[in-house]
Amino acid sequence: MSDNKTIEVTAADLPLHCPQPGSALWSQHPRVFLDVLKTGEVVCPYCSTKYVFTGEAPKGHH
Repeated sequence: MSDNKTIEVTAADLPLHCPQPGSALWSQHPRVFLDVLKTGEVVCPYCSTKYVFTGEAPKGHH
């Protein structure tokens, strides 16, 4: 797919999962939780959407 998208997420979006609420019905796949805090970005294994964490990490995360 050449139309991969990048979505910025913040602490308010945690725990992060894909697909996100409001995603088009045709783009739905099994929900998978993604650890975006580990490296600051993560790619969904189902749809290749890239999530990038912005802002301050929540307290208690290293």
